[in-house]
Amino acid sequence: MSEKAKAILAVNGGPKAIQTPIPARHHFTEAEKAACIRVLDEAIAAGTAPTYGGSEEEAFCEEFAALLSDRKGYADAVNSGSTAVFVALRALELPAFSEVIVPPFTDPGGIMSVVMANCIPVVADTSPGSFNMSLESIEALTTERTSAILATHIAGEPADMECICRFAKEKGIYVVEDCAQAHGAHSNGQAVGTFGDIAAFSFMYSKHVCTGGQGGMVYTQNEALYWKIRQHSDRGKPFGLPSGASNCVASLNFNMDSIHCAIGREQIKKIQVIANGRRAVANEIMANLADLPMVRPIPLPEGAESSYWFFRLLLDFEKLSCDKRTFCAALSAEGLGNSGEYALPFTYEWYPNRNVFGESGYPWASPLYTGDREKVFTLADTPNACKAMHDTVILYPHEGWTKVNAKEAANAIRKVCHAYAK
Repeated sequence: MSEKAKAILAVNGGPKAIQTPIPARHHFTEAEKAACIRVLDEAIAAGTAPTYGGSEEEAFCEEFAALLSDRKGYADAVNSGSTAVFVALRALELPAFSEVIVPPFTDPGGIMSVVMANCIPVVADTSPGSFNMSLESIEALTTERTSAILATHIAGEPADMECICRFAKEKGIYVVEDCAQAHGAHSNGQAVGTFGDIAAFSFMYSKHVCTGGQGGMVYTQNEALYWKIRQHSDRGKPFGLPSGASNCVASLNFNMDSIHCAIGREQIKKIQVIANGRRAVANEIMANLADLPMVRPIPLPEGAESSYWFFRLLLDFEKLSCDKRTFCAALSAEGLGNSGEYALPFTYEWYPNRNVFGESGYPWASPLYTGDREKVFTLADTPNACKAMHDTVILYPHEGWTKVNAKEAANAIRKVCHAYAK
């Protein structure tokens, strides 16, 4: 086939750039199967059922904490990443109707956890080109009502935690890290999740590592806070309190059971291998696109290493003659799966409708909330986030991709860029 024929976009009848099948991840192996069987065999031998809160969870939590830092840390396994954020917020015992600064891009469960904890989400803007919120926006939104900052590491890209934590310490407000998408990500050699006061992780099936369909973890290096986490993740049981104490706070049962903990113990052994594999694939793609003027590098804080839960292809559409919808459709036709959109939960109907606690309008409607009860954040409040979304095409490479897969992905991108170059 001639080079001219190869250059015809697949959407216009040309050959696809992707010729090699995209491999499955195969991140579940006989090791996870054996771990489940071991827990079941132990239960059968004991004449009981698999439990929660026992030696399996204790081992999982200790092993996870040790992976994050050489410093003493404490972890508690829960049943989802959203639960982990909620438990983290509850454990901090934030004043009711205080404000929590949240990112514009996140899973809906992240912001919903704030209102379920009876606090007011205040939506920050991102840094230019980034999906993570900027220190400048946080500074502008901080008031005497601010009790916490919920910093999310979207796509595995670390937020600017050193600056955010320094500012929070000056203001005396808490920092919660949402690390759901950032297993194995680092800033200057320090793992995400170890910068703030408390961190939440997700082990949903699609994450770098998982505990099955769902799962989560709450982490801190503060022992007193750890006991609060334990209390709020298990119906207010008096963990860390003197013998004879009873349930000390109203909460629900968010525990992870021993089977899922056993899976997690095997999975977390692979975190760095998986993160490093994804970095290698992402670097290979970008190296093959380095000469394209319409492809821009992802802006990361100095010293930050993404773990690429997904890959953001950042484009300069002023150098292209098409819009993003057309670009994405052409890329899909070449055989490279992609998405042009990502979650902005404050644009979903629950938020402007204040649909949290029936028709009460709470927490915003509370007379104890001293901020602007009518304020509804919109896209106009987040111009950097809107521009970043406009310029981003999301791709889904993973650690199972080969150099051939990465090169073909880059070839698909190059082909579409050349076809629409101004």
